Order: sequence, then structure tokens, then C-alpha cells
Amino acid sequence: MKKLIRNKHFYYMLIIDAVLVASAYIGAYLLRYEMQLPALEWERIIRILPYLLVLKISCFFLFGLYRGMWRYTSLEDLKRVVKATVVSSLILLLAVLYIYYFKGYSRAAFIIDWLLTILFIGGVRVGVRLLLTNNIASFWMLAKKGPMDKRMLIIGAGAAGEKAIREIIENPVLKLKPVGFLDDDPQKQGKAIHGVLILGAVDEIGQLREDFDEILIAIPSANGEQMRRIVKFCEEAGKRFRTMPSIGELIDGKVSVKALREVRIEDILGREEVHLEKELLRRLYNNKRILITGAGGSIGSELVRQVCQYRPGVLGLLDFSEFNLFQIDMMCRQYFPDLQIQTYLTDIRDLRAVRQTIGDFKPEVIFHAAAYKHVPLQEIHPRETVYNNVVGTRNLALTATESGVERFVLVSTDKAVRPTNVMGAAKRVAELILAALNDQAATRFVSVRFGNVIGSSGSVIPIFQQQISQGKPVTVTHPEVTRYFMSIPEAAQLILQAGAMGQGGEVFILDMGKPVKIVDMARDVIRLHGFEPDRDIPIEFIGLRPGEKLYEELITVGEGIMPTSHQKIKVIQGNHGDFQILSAEIDELIAVADTFDAEAIKRELQKIVPEFTPQKSKGGEHEGASV
Repeated sequence: MKKLIRNKHFYYMLIIDAVLVASAYIGAYLLRYEMQLPALEWERIIRILPYLLVLKISCFFLFGLYRGMWRYTSLEDLKRVVKATVVSSLILLLAVLYIYYFKGYSRAAFIIDWLLTILFIGGVRVGVRLLLTNNIASFWMLAKKGPMDKRMLIIGAGAAGEKAIREIIENPVLKLKPVGFLDDDPQKQGKAIHGVLILGAVDEIGQLREDFDEILIAIPSANGEQMRRIVKFCEEAGKRFRTMPSIGELIDGKVSVKALREVRIEDILGREEVHLEKELLRRLYNNKRILITGAGGSIGSELVRQVCQYRPGVLGLLDFSEFNLFQIDMMCRQYFPDLQIQTYLTDIRDLRAVRQTIGDFKPEVIFHAAAYKHVPLQEIHPRETVYNNVVGTRNLALTATESGVERFVLVSTDKAVRPTNVMGAAKRVAELILAALNDQAATRFVSVRFGNVIGSSGSVIPIFQQQISQGKPVTVTHPEVTRYFMSIPEAAQLILQAGAMGQGGEVFILDMGKPVKIVDMARDVIRLHGFEPDRDIPIEFIGLRPGEKLYEELITVGEGIMPTSHQKIKVIQGNHGDFQILSAEIDELIAVADTFDAEAIKRELQKIVPEFTPQKSKGGEHEGASV
């Protein structure tokens, strides 16, 4: 309010609106009496006009007409103009009826005044927008192409396509000229949006007479199958194509041409937008002391970004990598400068260090994402896996119970289901630790189990991209190997959601969708780089690696899976064993681990996880992907 009153432009707007309101009222009478206004009517106009000005300007103020900038006038602003005019006109009519019973006052004049007020007040705002956003000049630019302008074909004549065209029209600096739309909806074809024709269906791209330099895919809601089909036709056209980010990537769903990016494998997979119970998450995480272990890793850093949106009281960042911890700390301070951050360079394998960290920070919620995850390396170094993934989890979980932590969420993996490798077996032991401790402490322990995330360190996509950039063959372990995939933001959001839903002792399973063949994914990545698989870039099969399965599972036999209130999250009740017995078994595992005997360590792991079946394969040493 104070800022508005101090703004000189506010007074300019008031003066202009007062002139327009007066003009509309006088104009209404002139039209009513066919420009032959009797002297008596002039007296009535002068008598009512001061009250009319105060009434209508007050209504304009109450309906927020002076909060917006005229250069950005929208349909919402015009709706407010109509509402304010209707209310003020009704009040005026009731006042005249009450005081004068309409004796000597023309009813038609009041109706004409209402229409003229909407026309004048709304019209001047639209006019200012047209002038200040250079709309008039931009419409002219559609017909006249500059030498530096790129001719853009837009796929998708929906809301995103309309916004893209509007931004191109209003912003000549973009140096873009739309040549037309393509859309599969036959009801839209032949029509136009902002003067730009919808030329036909997507599969007609090769038959277009219009020349174009680039393609914009303006369908942020497209699923994987739709995106794969569109990309196929774009590749056949032989022109560069880009897309708008998905709605989940954009703040408040604001689509912008400036946010254009290359089509990525995530678009081809077509994961649906995650809908969170934000009120539940806000209640649980707002103003809480939250500690995230492995905060600088792929999942950990995304958890940090997601948690920051719920404004925790204090956020603790724990990592054993100095560089990763530095990076995530800098990110938080840059994008969330008002948030209180504490960093801990801590080795979770050291119980004394863990107790010192948790004692200093006093967390209320812990997200445990710190873990070794690269399967082949852990097959070679099982001792380090035991210490990091098993001992580290036990240290954190025990210290959490001692410190009265309210909630402890473990980031687990689908490789913990009937594990065939050390990493999966160690993660299963971590799940068992939480389930056993849950009955002995006030802390609510839950695990969240899911598959691979796209773009994480050492994952399949970056390796494929590196091989393609070097002109090398893309290596895949086996033609039938399949994996579940989700994006890092999706995984982090669902971890927060599952963590908030947990009552203690559950293992939550994230909906990973359909499994994807790695060889199909390799072909998609090659095509997205502008090459043809097996012709430009060969695909080589190098054999399964030690401990690797052809396919992953999310539940094992005997685990009763149940739905939850969230469509993308299911739950199984953990096997609540005796923690003292489990802890003694872990101590024996540690003793064997200290012998550095890999086979002995695996045998000891089998005692704790009977479904663990170590496997060996004849894979080569240089693997194509960590999946």
C-alpha cells in the first residue's frame, strides 16, 4: 500500500482513469440524447459526477486495478475491470434509485455508461500493452523477415504453443519468425493462432512447402511414446529440433521460449509429473532441523533442493567428499540466501564422528542418502561396501535413536531385492537395521526403495554420451538387459513424500513405470545426437558384469505390497527382527570384512540376507554403463 502511494505512476493512472470515467459518463448521455443534451441533464451530470468518480475509482482500487503494470495487461486484468465496473455501476444505480427513485434520470444512460467505462478503461490498458511491448511492430515483423531471423516451425498448437508464439511476437530480440504450426488435432488444422496458420499434422512435416530452419516441440505434457514419435519425424526432416521443459521443470508452470533446450532421453522415457501432498510436506518439514547425508551426491543434492522449498528451520549438509560438500553448500547459499545452513565433513563409518555431528546439529529429520552404489567396484572392494553402506547406516540409525530424532528415511535400491551383488545385499542389511530398530525407539524409521535415476553419477546415459562424443562404439552389457528408470527430481520428490507418509517400519516402493531395455535406450541416445544406430555409431555387447542381473525387481517373494494414498508409492511392512541379534551378525560381518577376503565377506552377507545369491559373469573389464 505504502509503496503504491509513493509511486508517481500510480497518480498518472488515477488521473487517466478519472478522465476516462468522466468521459464515459458524459458520453453515455450524449449518445442517449443523440448529441443534443438538454441544459437540465448537464446539471444532473455535474451533480452526480464527483460521487461517480469517487465510487468508481474506489472500486478500481479495491479490485486491484492499480497493482498490475499496464504493459503486461492480461485477460485476468480485463476480468477485474469488468468486475469493478459492474459493482460500481450497481452501487450507483441503487443509490440513484434510493435517493431520486430514478425521477428525471435516464436508465439507458446508466447502461451505456457501464459499457463505455469497460471499453475505455480496458481499451486504454490493452492499447498501452500493444505500444509498450512493441506488438504492432512485431506483427509487422511476421510478414517481413529480417536477414538474421530463424524461421521456426512449432509442433503443438495448444497452450504452450500459443505462449511461445506470443513471446516470439512480443520480443523481436529473439530473432525468430514463426512459419506455422503442426498439430494432430483435425479440429485445429487450417485455423490460426495469432495469425500463424496450423498447417497440418505432425506426420506431414516432410510435405510442407514452407521453408524453416528449426523446430520447436511445444508439448510439455507429451508422454514418452508421443515424444518418441515426434522426434522420429523431426529427425526425418533433417532440421535442428528443441523442446520446452516439462511442466515439472518450470516454476509455476510458466513456459518460455527462453527456456528452450535440446530433447533429452528423459523426454523420450516420458515420466509423468509428480503430484505431491504439499500441505503434508509443509507441515512435516517446515521450520524443522533436517540433516541430509550424502548431500553432495546425485540424489542427496536434489533432496537438498527439494527440501529447501519447504523452508526448514536449519538444514544440515553431511558429506565425506570435500568438493561435493563445497558445491552443494555454495548452491544453497546462492539460491536460498535466507536459509540457515550447517555443513559437516563427516565419515559416517566413524561412530564418534557421527555422534559429534548429530549431537552438534540436533536433527529432527534425517534423510540418509550417503552410500556407495557402483556395482562392479563394490564387487571388487566388498569391505568398503560393508563399512560404508552397513556400518555407516548402523552408526547413523543408533545415534538417531540416542538423540531423539523424530524421523529417519533411508534411500534404498531395487538391487536390495533378491540381491545378486554386494551393493544390493548391503542395502538390504541397511533396510533390516531400520526395521529392527523401529520397534525399540521413538524414532520413525522408513526405507524408500527405487531403481535407477537418469543422469546420476556413473549412470548409463552420461557414459553413452561420452562414447558417442568420442566416436566410439556404444557398449551395452547384454541385448536383453532391462532396468527401471526415473529422473533425479522425481525420485527426490517421491522420497520426501514417502518419508512424510511413514509411520515407522515400512519399506516404500516407488512406481518406476515400465522397465526399459538398455539397448533401446542406447539407440535413442544415438539418434538424439543426430546419428543412426548401427550405421554411424555401432552398438557392442560386452557381457554381464559380476553381480549383474538381466532385470531388476522392486519386491521379493513373500513381501506383501499394498497401495498408499499416493498413486506412485506403494508400501510393504518391513521384517522387524531382533536388533541385538542383527547387530551381533553385523559385528561378525565386520570381522570377516577386515580379512579383505571377498568370497568370505559374501558368504557372511548370505547369513544375514539368505536370498543373496552371488553371481559371476564373463563380462569384460571395460563396461559400458553402471545400471
